[in-house]
Parts: sequence; C-alpha cells; structure tokens
Amino acid sequence: MPVDHYENFPVASVLMPRRLVPAVEAIYAFARSADDLADEGDATPAERLAALQSYESALDRIAAHEPETDPMFVRLAATIAKFELPMQPFYDLLSAFKQDVRTTRYATHVDVLDYCARSANPVGLLMLSLYKAADEANVRDSNAICSALQLINFLQDVAIDRQKERIYLPMEDLNRFAVSPAAFERPEAHGKWSALMRFEVARTRALMLSGAPLALRLRGRIGWELRLVVQGGLRILEMIEAVNYDVFRRRPKLSRRDWLIILWRALRMSRKSVAAAAQENPLFPPSPTH
Repeated sequence: MPVDHYENFPVASVLMPRRLVPAVEAIYAFARSADDLADEGDATPAERLAALQSYESALDRIAAHEPETDPMFVRLAATIAKFELPMQPFYDLLSAFKQDVRTTRYATHVDVLDYCARSANPVGLLMLSLYKAADEANVRDSNAICSALQLINFLQDVAIDRQKERIYLPMEDLNRFAVSPAAFERPEAHGKWSALMRFEVARTRALMLSGAPLALRLRGRIGWELRLVVQGGLRILEMIEAVNYDVFRRRPKLSRRDWLIILWRALRMSRKSVAAAAQENPLFPPSPTH
C-alpha cells in the first residue's frame, strides 16, 4: 500500500497474477524514479523541473508512438500498448511531482485533495485498468482509497516533510485550531496539536471507509489486495491515535503483529461491517471543538 513513499507499491504481492507483475514493475519504475527526481539528491529546483520535463517529453513520444531508447521508457511504452492503458495518469503523476518542487504550503483541504488526485489516484486508476475494471463506480471508490492513503502518508510523515520545508496539512486547518507552523518543532508542548490531528485522522478515516466497498465489490486477487490496503491504512490511523498524535517522536510503522491484525480484519470484512463503520465515521465529520 502506498502509505510510505513508493516502498509499498504492490510490485511483488503474492496476490497479484504473475502476468501483471512486469506491467506493475514498469509503472512502479516510472513513478518511483520520477518521484525521486522531485525529492532526492542535491539538485536545484530548476534542475529537478528540467529532469521531470524530460520525462514528460518521453511520455509525449510514447503517446505519438515514436521509438524510445531509454530502457525504462521502452518497458513502459510496451506496457501501455499491451494493456491499452490511458496516458493521462502518467502525466498527472508528473504534474504532482512538479508541484512538490514548486509548492510547500496548501491553503485548503480542497487544494490538498487536488494534489492527491494527481499524486495518488492515478496509481489506482492504472491498477484498475490493468484488471479491466475501471468503470465509473470503481474509479470513484479507488480515488477515495488512494487519496486517503496519500493523506495518511502526510499525517505519519509530518516531521519528515517539515524537514523538507513542506507542510501538507491545510493552512485553513492550522488556523482553525490555532496551530502555527512553528508549533511543529515542539508539538508535544502545544495542546492544540492533538485536536488538529484528531480532526485530520477522523476526516481521513471517513474518506477511506467511503471507498472501502470497492474491496468487496471486486472479485479475486485484486479484491483481497484492496482489503489489505484498506485495513493497512486504517491500522496506521489507529497507530497515530495510539501515540497521541506525536508522529514526530513515534512515527507509526507496521510491525509483523500489525500485519497479522490487518490480515484478520481483511478476512472479516463484509458489506455490513463496512457500512456500519462508514455510518460511525461520516464523510464530512464536524469540526471538533477546541
């Protein structure tokens, strides 16, 4: 599950049909390497943007059915052609990575979701496309799951992102709970930090649960893969709550015990349980008092 950079991208999942593994590896190589261009190393912003632009030019050549020489793009072109994948998700990913270079603050939750729509949702759409399951309802729920996973990543990586001078928590939320960016340096000494994070966790959990029916609707291996993804994301949120939202000193990380819990919950998932959980966690939770 993509709740930790691209490390958890389902490249070698035992649940994935072997015939799809090369395709997923090709997509992963593109996404991961492009993400690294935006984030890793000592390149200047201008150099990062130029490198990402070269990736976009390669996508243009693939779309135009022009020959490629770079082995990574040769594999990607073959995958796109074989599975008739849409090109837009790849462009959307690059758009998000470019935004990471240019943007360090987000005014509203809507702005953050717009970023998620390009940084995370395209991966879900591509996976559905590989399984020939990208109908309107499935894409809607996949978007909810993928955006929730991206938001979970932001919540568990507040400290890491702060070191990169990025804040993905919306400024409108910080203002609502009277939390200044300076408070990120000592959140344990700031009584309003927990209230802010409690609100973010509740909203993210509701979004995840709104898309969870997809995991039950899809048959076979992809359905089981999604059950684990959903339960893994929900488990991370529980772990954030368990450390009283102090993700600075105790960043949640899934252990073997957590994976056993996730597997058990995935096995027990049902339409009734998902509906009940969604009812307890409305998609638009009221802002907690503070």
